[in-house]
Amino acid sequence: MDFAPSSSHEMIRKMVHEFAVRELRPDCLKWDEEQTYPDWWVPKLGELGLLGVFVPEKYSGAGLDAVSYAIAIEELSWGDASIGVLAAVNNGLACDPILRWGTEEQKQAYLPKLASGEWLGAYALTEPGSGSDAAAMRTTAALEGDEWVLNGTKAFVTNALHAKLLVVYARTGSEKYDISAFLVPKPTKGLTDLKKENKMGIRASDTMTLGLDDCRIPKENLLGPRGKGFNVALATLDGGRIGIASQSIGIAQAAYDEAVKFAKDRVAFGKPIAELQAIQFKLADMAMEIHAARLLTYRAAWMKDQGVRHTQESSVAKLFASEAAHRAVNEAVQIHGGYGFIKEYLVEKLYRDQRVTEIYEGTSEVQRLVIARSVLGGK
Repeated sequence: MDFAPSSSHEMIRKMVHEFAVRELRPDCLKWDEEQTYPDWWVPKLGELGLLGVFVPEKYSGAGLDAVSYAIAIEELSWGDASIGVLAAVNNGLACDPILRWGTEEQKQAYLPKLASGEWLGAYALTEPGSGSDAAAMRTTAALEGDEWVLNGTKAFVTNALHAKLLVVYARTGSEKYDISAFLVPKPTKGLTDLKKENKMGIRASDTMTLGLDDCRIPKENLLGPRGKGFNVALATLDGGRIGIASQSIGIAQAAYDEAVKFAKDRVAFGKPIAELQAIQFKLADMAMEIHAARLLTYRAAWMKDQGVRHTQESSVAKLFASEAAHRAVNEAVQIHGGYGFIKEYLVEKLYRDQRVTEIYEGTSEVQRLVIARSVLGGK
Protein backbone atom coordinates (compact mmCIF):
# COMPACT_ATOMS: atom_id res chain seq x y z
CA MET A 1 0.00 0.00 0.00
CA ASP A 2 1.56 3.26 -1.17
CA PHE A 3 -0.03 6.62 -0.40
CA ALA A 4 2.72 8.67 -2.02
CA PRO A 5 1.74 10.25 -5.35
CA SER A 6 4.02 9.49 -8.25
CA SER A 7 6.13 12.17 -9.90
CA SER A 8 3.69 12.02 -12.83
CA HIS A 9 0.76 12.69 -10.52
CA GLU A 10 2.57 15.61 -8.90
CA MET A 11 3.37 17.02 -12.34
CA ILE A 12 -0.28 16.79 -13.41
CA ARG A 13 -1.46 18.52 -10.25
CA LYS A 14 1.07 21.32 -10.57
CA MET A 15 0.37 21.87 -14.26
CA VAL A 16 -3.42 21.93 -13.91
CA HIS A 17 -3.40 24.01 -10.74
CA GLU A 18 -1.18 26.65 -12.33
CA PHE A 19 -3.50 26.69 -15.35
CA ALA A 20 -6.50 27.13 -13.04
CA VAL A 21 -4.85 29.98 -11.13
CA ARG A 22 -3.72 31.76 -14.29
CA GLU A 23 -6.56 31.14 -16.74
CA LEU A 24 -9.71 30.15 -14.84
CA ARG A 25 -10.03 31.77 -11.44
CA PRO A 26 -9.68 35.44 -12.59
CA ASP A 27 -12.80 35.32 -14.83
CA CYS A 28 -14.89 32.55 -13.26
CA LEU A 29 -17.43 34.99 -11.76
CA LYS A 30 -17.89 36.68 -15.14
CA TRP A 31 -18.50 33.38 -16.93
CA ASP A 32 -20.97 32.39 -14.22
CA GLU A 33 -22.89 35.63 -14.69
CA GLU A 34 -22.87 35.36 -18.49
CA GLN A 35 -23.76 31.63 -18.46
CA THR A 36 -21.18 30.82 -21.10
CA TYR A 37 -17.55 29.80 -21.46
CA PRO A 38 -14.89 31.21 -23.78
CA ASP A 39 -14.13 29.58 -27.13
CA TRP A 40 -10.61 28.66 -26.06
CA TRP A 41 -11.64 26.25 -23.30
CA VAL A 42 -12.04 23.11 -25.43
CA PRO A 43 -8.97 23.47 -27.70
CA LYS A 44 -6.83 24.49 -24.71
CA LEU A 45 -7.94 21.47 -22.69
CA GLY A 46 -7.16 19.29 -25.69
CA GLU A 47 -3.72 20.86 -26.02
CA LEU A 48 -3.02 20.13 -22.35
CA GLY A 49 -4.14 16.51 -22.71
CA LEU A 50 -7.08 16.98 -20.34
CA LEU A 51 -9.88 15.80 -22.64
CA GLY A 52 -8.45 12.31 -23.12
CA VAL A 53 -6.46 11.78 -19.95
CA PHE A 54 -6.64 7.96 -19.98
CA VAL A 55 -7.10 7.58 -23.74
CA PRO A 56 -4.05 5.77 -25.20
CA GLU A 57 -1.53 7.86 -27.10
CA LYS A 58 -2.28 5.98 -30.34
CA TYR A 59 -5.70 7.66 -30.26
CA SER A 60 -4.19 11.10 -29.48
CA GLY A 61 -4.82 10.81 -25.74
CA ALA A 62 -2.46 11.50 -22.87
CA GLY A 63 -2.18 7.79 -22.02
CA LEU A 64 -2.29 8.42 -18.27
CA ASP A 65 -4.16 6.63 -15.50
CA ALA A 66 -7.48 7.24 -13.75
CA VAL A 67 -5.75 8.71 -10.70
CA SER A 68 -4.25 11.38 -12.97
CA TYR A 69 -7.74 11.97 -14.30
CA ALA A 70 -9.12 12.44 -10.78
CA ILE A 71 -6.35 14.92 -9.97
CA ALA A 72 -6.95 16.87 -13.18
CA ILE A 73 -10.72 17.17 -12.63
CA GLU A 74 -10.17 18.24 -9.02
CA GLU A 75 -7.78 21.02 -9.98
CA LEU A 76 -9.90 22.20 -12.91
CA SER A 77 -12.92 22.33 -10.61
CA TRP A 78 -10.92 24.29 -8.04
CA GLY A 79 -10.56 26.92 -10.77
CA ASP A 80 -14.11 26.69 -12.12
CA ALA A 81 -16.52 23.80 -11.60
CA SER A 82 -18.01 24.38 -15.06
CA ILE A 83 -14.80 23.46 -16.85
CA GLY A 84 -14.41 20.56 -14.44
CA VAL A 85 -17.69 18.98 -15.51
CA LEU A 86 -17.02 19.76 -19.19
CA ALA A 87 -13.79 17.76 -19.01
CA ALA A 88 -15.31 15.04 -16.81
CA VAL A 89 -18.12 14.36 -19.28
CA ASN A 90 -15.80 14.28 -22.30
CA ASN A 91 -13.36 11.95 -20.54
CA GLY A 92 -15.61 9.70 -18.49
CA LEU A 93 -18.92 9.62 -20.35
CA ALA A 94 -17.83 9.99 -23.99
CA CYS A 95 -14.26 8.69 -24.39
CA ASP A 96 -14.50 5.91 -21.81
CA PRO A 97 -17.45 3.96 -23.28
CA ILE A 98 -15.97 4.22 -26.77
CA LEU A 99 -12.64 2.99 -25.44
CA ARG A 100 -14.29 0.07 -23.63
CA TRP A 101 -17.04 -0.99 -26.03
CA GLY A 102 -16.28 0.65 -29.35
CA THR A 103 -15.05 -1.19 -32.42
CA GLU A 104 -11.57 -0.38 -33.65
CA GLU A 105 -13.15 1.65 -36.45
CA GLN A 106 -15.17 3.67 -33.92
CA LYS A 107 -12.12 4.26 -31.75
CA GLN A 108 -10.08 5.51 -34.69
CA ALA A 109 -12.92 7.69 -35.96
CA TYR A 110 -13.90 9.39 -32.71
CA LEU A 111 -11.29 9.16 -29.95
CA PRO A 112 -8.60 11.31 -31.63
CA LYS A 113 -11.13 14.09 -32.22
CA LEU A 114 -12.49 13.94 -28.67
CA ALA A 115 -9.10 13.67 -26.98
CA SER A 116 -7.50 16.47 -28.98
CA GLY A 117 -10.26 19.02 -28.45
CA GLU A 118 -11.28 19.04 -32.11
CA TRP A 119 -14.62 17.67 -30.92
CA LEU A 120 -16.48 17.80 -27.60
CA GLY A 121 -18.49 14.83 -26.36
CA ALA A 122 -21.78 14.57 -24.47
CA TYR A 123 -23.86 11.82 -22.82
CA ALA A 124 -27.62 11.54 -23.33
CA LEU A 125 -29.25 9.08 -20.93
CA THR A 126 -31.75 11.03 -18.82
CA GLU A 127 -35.19 11.99 -20.12
CA PRO A 128 -37.92 14.34 -18.82
CA GLY A 129 -39.74 11.34 -17.36
CA SER A 130 -36.82 9.14 -16.39
CA GLY A 131 -33.94 10.24 -14.18
CA SER A 132 -32.97 7.85 -11.39
CA ASP A 133 -35.12 5.19 -13.08
CA ALA A 134 -33.12 5.42 -16.29
CA ALA A 135 -34.51 2.15 -17.66
CA ALA A 136 -37.93 3.80 -17.92
CA MET A 137 -36.71 5.80 -20.93
CA ARG A 138 -39.07 6.23 -23.87
CA THR A 139 -36.60 7.15 -26.61
CA THR A 140 -36.65 4.42 -29.25
CA ALA A 141 -34.27 3.22 -31.93
CA ALA A 142 -35.54 1.11 -34.82
CA LEU A 143 -33.34 -0.53 -37.42
CA GLU A 144 -34.48 0.31 -40.95
CA GLY A 145 -32.19 -1.17 -43.57
CA ASP A 146 -28.69 0.15 -42.91
CA GLU A 147 -29.82 2.91 -40.55
CA TRP A 148 -31.00 3.31 -36.99
CA VAL A 149 -33.91 5.72 -36.61
CA LEU A 150 -34.08 7.43 -33.21
CA ASN A 151 -37.12 9.19 -31.74
CA GLY A 152 -37.53 10.76 -28.31
CA THR A 153 -36.37 13.49 -25.96
CA LYS A 154 -33.24 13.70 -23.81
CA ALA A 155 -32.88 16.03 -20.82
CA PHE A 156 -30.03 17.50 -18.76
CA VAL A 157 -27.42 16.79 -21.43
CA THR A 158 -24.15 18.44 -20.35
CA ASN A 159 -21.96 19.85 -23.16
CA ALA A 160 -24.73 19.31 -25.72
CA LEU A 161 -24.81 22.85 -27.10
CA HIS A 162 -21.22 22.66 -28.39
CA ALA A 163 -20.83 18.87 -28.63
CA LYS A 164 -19.94 17.18 -31.90
CA LEU A 165 -20.67 13.65 -30.67
CA LEU A 166 -23.39 12.31 -28.37
CA VAL A 167 -23.53 8.92 -26.67
CA VAL A 168 -27.30 8.35 -26.80
CA TYR A 169 -29.25 5.56 -25.13
CA ALA A 170 -32.49 4.33 -26.66
CA ARG A 171 -34.93 1.45 -26.36
CA THR A 172 -34.48 -1.26 -29.01
CA GLY A 173 -37.08 -3.75 -27.76
CA SER A 174 -40.13 -4.17 -25.58
CA GLU A 175 -38.39 -5.48 -22.46
CA LYS A 176 -37.50 -2.97 -19.72
CA TYR A 177 -33.73 -3.37 -20.10
CA ASP A 178 -33.69 -3.87 -23.87
CA ILE A 179 -31.70 -0.67 -24.36
CA SER A 180 -28.80 0.07 -26.69
CA ALA A 181 -26.14 2.76 -26.92
CA PHE A 182 -25.50 4.80 -30.06
CA LEU A 183 -22.94 7.30 -31.33
CA VAL A 184 -24.78 10.28 -32.77
CA PRO A 185 -22.73 13.02 -34.47
CA LYS A 186 -23.94 16.59 -34.12
CA PRO A 187 -25.30 18.04 -36.27
CA THR A 188 -27.45 15.22 -37.64
CA LYS A 189 -30.80 15.76 -39.32
CA GLY A 190 -33.57 15.19 -36.81
CA LEU A 191 -31.42 16.09 -33.79
CA THR A 192 -32.57 19.41 -32.35
CA ASP A 193 -31.56 21.68 -29.47
CA LEU A 194 -34.87 22.28 -27.69
CA LYS A 195 -33.88 24.23 -24.58
CA LYS A 196 -30.85 25.48 -22.71
CA GLU A 197 -31.47 25.28 -18.96
CA ASN A 198 -31.08 28.35 -16.72
CA LYS A 199 -29.32 26.74 -13.78
CA MET A 200 -28.60 27.64 -10.17
CA GLY A 201 -24.90 26.76 -10.41
CA ILE A 202 -22.19 25.58 -12.81
CA ARG A 203 -23.72 28.15 -15.11
CA ALA A 204 -20.88 28.46 -17.63
CA SER A 205 -21.43 24.81 -18.57
CA ASP A 206 -24.38 24.30 -20.92
CA THR A 207 -27.14 21.83 -20.05
CA MET A 208 -29.63 21.07 -22.81
CA THR A 209 -32.86 19.31 -23.62
CA LEU A 210 -32.56 17.59 -27.02
CA GLY A 211 -35.16 16.29 -29.43
CA LEU A 212 -34.74 13.26 -31.71
CA ASP A 213 -37.26 13.23 -34.53
CA ASP A 214 -36.62 10.48 -37.08
CA CYS A 215 -32.92 11.01 -36.44
CA ARG A 216 -31.08 8.62 -38.76
CA ILE A 217 -27.58 7.32 -38.12
CA PRO A 218 -25.58 4.55 -39.83
CA LYS A 219 -26.06 0.98 -38.62
CA GLU A 220 -22.41 0.84 -37.55
CA ASN A 221 -22.97 3.64 -35.00
CA LEU A 222 -24.32 1.12 -32.51
CA LEU A 223 -21.96 1.17 -29.51
CA GLY A 224 -21.49 -2.24 -27.95
CA PRO A 225 -23.90 -5.17 -28.37
CA ARG A 226 -27.54 -4.53 -29.19
CA GLY A 227 -29.70 -4.71 -26.08
CA LYS A 228 -26.74 -4.27 -23.72
CA GLY A 229 -26.78 -0.50 -23.58
CA PHE A 230 -28.06 -0.37 -20.04
CA ASN A 231 -25.01 -2.32 -18.91
CA VAL A 232 -22.84 0.13 -20.87
CA ALA A 233 -24.59 3.06 -19.16
CA LEU A 234 -24.17 1.67 -15.63
CA ALA A 235 -20.53 0.72 -16.11
CA THR A 236 -19.83 4.13 -17.65
CA LEU A 237 -21.39 5.82 -14.62
CA ASP A 238 -19.10 3.82 -12.32
CA GLY A 239 -16.19 5.71 -13.86
CA GLY A 240 -18.16 8.92 -14.27
CA ARG A 241 -18.81 9.09 -10.55
CA ILE A 242 -15.06 9.28 -9.97
CA GLY A 243 -15.14 12.47 -12.01
CA ILE A 244 -17.97 13.99 -9.98
CA ALA A 245 -16.27 12.99 -6.72
CA SER A 246 -13.15 14.76 -7.98
CA GLN A 247 -15.17 17.81 -8.97
CA SER A 248 -16.69 17.87 -5.49
CA ILE A 249 -13.24 17.80 -3.92
CA GLY A 250 -12.10 20.69 -6.10
CA ILE A 251 -15.11 22.78 -5.05
CA ALA A 252 -14.61 21.85 -1.38
CA GLN A 253 -10.90 22.68 -1.52
CA ALA A 254 -11.65 26.05 -3.09
CA ALA A 255 -14.19 26.80 -0.36
CA TYR A 256 -11.72 25.74 2.33
CA ASP A 257 -8.94 27.89 0.85
CA GLU A 258 -11.23 30.92 0.73
CA ALA A 259 -12.43 30.31 4.29
CA VAL A 260 -8.89 30.03 5.66
CA LYS A 261 -7.83 33.21 3.89
CA PHE A 262 -10.87 35.15 5.08
CA ALA A 263 -10.55 33.87 8.67
CA LYS A 264 -6.96 35.08 8.84
CA ASP A 265 -7.85 38.53 7.49
CA ARG A 266 -11.19 39.20 9.19
CA VAL A 267 -10.88 40.82 12.62
CA ALA A 268 -13.61 40.53 15.24
CA PHE A 269 -13.47 40.97 19.00
CA GLY A 270 -10.01 42.45 18.60
CA LYS A 271 -8.33 39.56 16.78
CA PRO A 272 -8.50 37.56 13.53
CA ILE A 273 -11.47 35.21 13.64
CA ALA A 274 -9.07 32.35 12.80
CA GLU A 275 -8.05 32.53 16.47
CA LEU A 276 -11.59 31.79 17.62
CA GLN A 277 -12.17 28.16 18.54
CA ALA A 278 -15.58 28.10 16.82
CA ILE A 279 -13.93 28.99 13.51
CA GLN A 280 -11.00 26.63 14.09
CA PHE A 281 -13.37 23.70 14.60
CA LYS A 282 -15.14 24.48 11.33
CA LEU A 283 -11.86 24.60 9.44
CA ALA A 284 -10.64 21.40 11.08
CA ASP A 285 -13.77 19.52 10.07
CA MET A 286 -13.48 20.83 6.51
CA ALA A 287 -9.84 19.75 6.25
CA MET A 288 -10.61 16.30 7.66
CA GLU A 289 -13.46 15.59 5.28
CA ILE A 290 -11.59 16.86 2.21
CA HIS A 291 -8.66 14.55 3.02
CA ALA A 292 -11.03 11.60 3.48
CA ALA A 293 -12.91 12.34 0.26
CA ARG A 294 -9.67 12.55 -1.69
CA LEU A 295 -8.47 9.18 -0.40
CA LEU A 296 -11.80 7.50 -1.18
CA THR A 297 -11.74 8.93 -4.69
CA TYR A 298 -8.15 7.88 -5.36
CA ARG A 299 -9.00 4.37 -4.18
CA ALA A 300 -11.86 4.12 -6.69
CA ALA A 301 -9.63 5.53 -9.44
CA TRP A 302 -6.86 3.08 -8.56
CA MET A 303 -9.32 0.19 -8.78
CA LYS A 304 -10.42 1.39 -12.21
CA ASP A 305 -6.77 1.39 -13.27
CA GLN A 306 -6.44 -2.22 -12.07
CA GLY A 307 -9.43 -3.28 -14.16
CA VAL A 308 -11.28 -4.26 -10.99
CA ARG A 309 -15.02 -3.67 -10.60
CA HIS A 310 -15.43 -0.51 -8.56
CA THR A 311 -19.18 0.09 -8.47
CA GLN A 312 -19.38 0.31 -4.69
CA GLU A 313 -16.14 2.25 -4.30
CA SER A 314 -17.14 4.84 -6.91
CA SER A 315 -20.52 5.31 -5.26
CA VAL A 316 -18.89 5.65 -1.82
CA ALA A 317 -16.46 8.24 -3.18
CA LYS A 318 -19.12 10.22 -5.02
CA LEU A 319 -21.55 10.17 -2.10
CA PHE A 320 -19.02 11.12 0.56
CA ALA A 321 -17.20 13.72 -1.54
CA SER A 322 -20.37 15.48 -2.70
CA GLU A 323 -21.84 15.63 0.79
CA ALA A 324 -18.49 16.68 2.30
CA ALA A 325 -18.39 19.45 -0.29
CA HIS A 326 -21.90 20.49 0.76
CA ARG A 327 -20.73 20.86 4.35
CA ALA A 328 -17.55 22.65 3.27
CA VAL A 329 -19.27 25.31 1.17
CA ASN A 330 -21.91 25.81 3.83
CA GLU A 331 -19.27 26.42 6.50
CA ALA A 332 -17.25 28.64 4.16
CA VAL A 333 -20.28 30.89 3.66
CA GLN A 334 -20.90 30.90 7.42
CA ILE A 335 -17.30 31.89 8.15
CA HIS A 336 -17.64 34.75 5.68
CA GLY A 337 -20.77 35.93 7.47
CA GLY A 338 -22.73 38.50 5.48
CA TYR A 339 -19.98 38.67 2.87
CA GLY A 340 -20.62 35.03 2.01
CA PHE A 341 -24.03 36.08 0.70
CA ILE A 342 -22.53 38.62 -1.70
CA LYS A 343 -21.82 37.62 -5.31
CA GLU A 344 -18.42 39.28 -5.50
CA TYR A 345 -17.14 36.71 -3.01
CA LEU A 346 -16.22 33.36 -4.53
CA VAL A 347 -17.89 31.30 -1.79
CA GLU A 348 -21.32 32.43 -2.99
CA LYS A 349 -20.64 30.84 -6.39
CA LEU A 350 -19.11 27.73 -4.82
CA TYR A 351 -22.23 27.29 -2.68
CA ARG A 352 -24.38 27.21 -5.83
CA ASP A 353 -21.94 25.12 -7.88
CA GLN A 354 -21.71 22.39 -5.29
CA ARG A 355 -25.38 21.56 -4.99
CA VAL A 356 -25.69 19.59 -8.22
CA THR A 357 -22.88 17.22 -7.25
CA GLU A 358 -25.40 15.50 -4.96
CA ILE A 359 -27.82 15.11 -7.87
CA TYR A 360 -26.21 14.35 -11.22
CA GLU A 361 -24.65 11.03 -12.22
CA GLY A 362 -26.81 9.47 -9.53
CA THR A 363 -28.41 11.26 -6.58
CA SER A 364 -27.16 10.69 -3.05
CA GLU A 365 -30.20 8.47 -2.53
CA VAL A 366 -29.25 6.32 -5.53
CA GLN A 367 -25.66 6.07 -4.27
CA ARG A 368 -26.95 4.74 -0.96
CA LEU A 369 -29.02 2.17 -2.82
CA VAL A 370 -26.00 1.08 -4.87
CA ILE A 371 -23.86 0.77 -1.74
CA ALA A 372 -26.59 -1.09 0.17
CA ARG A 373 -27.09 -3.60 -2.63
CA SER A 374 -23.36 -4.25 -2.70
CA VAL A 375 -23.25 -4.66 1.08
CA LEU A 376 -26.20 -7.08 0.98
CA GLY A 377 -24.72 -9.13 -1.83
CA GLY A 378 -26.82 -7.83 -4.70
CA LYS A 379 -25.68 -6.58 -8.08
